[in-house]
Amino acid sequence: MRRIPTLLRLAARGVRREARRSLLTASAMALGLALLMFTRSLADGGHEDWIDAGVRMGAGHVLVQAPGYRESQSLDDRLSGNQAAAALAALAVLEGPLAPLATTVRLSTNGLASSASSALPVVIDGVDPKTEAGFSQAAERITEGRYLEPGDRLAAYVGQGLVERLGLSLGSRFVLTAQATDGEIQGQLVRVVGVFRTGLPEVDEGLVHIPISIARSWLGAGEAATTVGALLPVSAVAAEVAEAVRFDMGTNDVRVLGWREAYPELDAALRIDDYGDYVFHGILFAIVALAVLNTVLMAVLHRKREFGVLQALGLTPAETGLVVFTEGFLLTALAGVVGMIAGATLTWVFFRNGLDFSFFISEEMTFAGIVIDPVIVPEFRMVQVMQSFLSIAVVGTVASIYPAYHATKIDVGEALKFE
Repeated sequence: MRRIPTLLRLAARGVRREARRSLLTASAMALGLALLMFTRSLADGGHEDWIDAGVRMGAGHVLVQAPGYRESQSLDDRLSGNQAAAALAALAVLEGPLAPLATTVRLSTNGLASSASSALPVVIDGVDPKTEAGFSQAAERITEGRYLEPGDRLAAYVGQGLVERLGLSLGSRFVLTAQATDGEIQGQLVRVVGVFRTGLPEVDEGLVHIPISIARSWLGAGEAATTVGALLPVSAVAAEVAEAVRFDMGTNDVRVLGWREAYPELDAALRIDDYGDYVFHGILFAIVALAVLNTVLMAVLHRKREFGVLQALGLTPAETGLVVFTEGFLLTALAGVVGMIAGATLTWVFFRNGLDFSFFISEEMTFAGIVIDPVIVPEFRMVQVMQSFLSIAVVGTVASIYPAYHATKIDVGEALKFE
């Protein structure tokens, strides 16, 4: 233990003596860490944007539904008025990072949209215009007219594709037909007040928003709903919010889903994208490990006489190996600090407003059935910074083990002859 300060001084002197080699290796490691931090923050920002777009196209990060609704998509599996109110109350009491940004109540069913020229199958969403305007992605993509407003009667907000297929225009009337809660097929005359375009043909041709009050009256649903949804500040808290809502409602008569269960295609696509990132990071770690291994091992091979003299003066083989290992550790620590600063600078000084990929595409960017913003803003998380730093530190430290072991096997007599 008394020799540790001496060993540290020897290691630091070794790093300084081979300044050019040490600088090149530390620079390669720092560049690797900076690149790792940038790509990881860009991937996290992109994933959060994709999730936000997906849940806004759907019904939120957290959904409360009747147990069988997800499979049946039928009004037979609906929430009662009391259950919908209880779900909203459970969401309203959440505070801090768990507090929803917005909530929505929907009564949705499959039906038929008909005009004088044609008919198309559609999903009919009865929505609350007051809450849905700031919730749904479709509500933000108006091309003509306006979104639904409180007090609207017989109004419909439809996609551009549906307008074209049915030969409609702003102000046109058409008929929605669906099965009511009593099992009878009922029709409802509505008028187009707004048109949207998401860039997804299946949505633009197959989605109709009408006021939930009209949908409930037309379908005989009373105060019922099919879904209560919540939009959260970040997707990472969805599972915690879902668990809190389950606990608060305290009943098996409802099903509470986080976005991963509600949108499995989106979840699978994000996991696949993550696997691609892991492959890239694995290659990056291998390059860093080889750089450290090469530098430290070459230092051992070129300094056999020095290590022989040190052992002749009283250093044990283990202490000689510790000097070499410490040199690798010092290089890694130096590169880690510089890399973190470089990564933060690269990410926030140059790209804090986002990286615009629209230059590379001519149409809408889609991912797992959703339209995404071509401008991706990096998301800088401290946990990711520490993970990146620790990953590089572990790789650099492990890569120093073999050169250190090699140094312990130096023969003193032969080393003293070495030039």
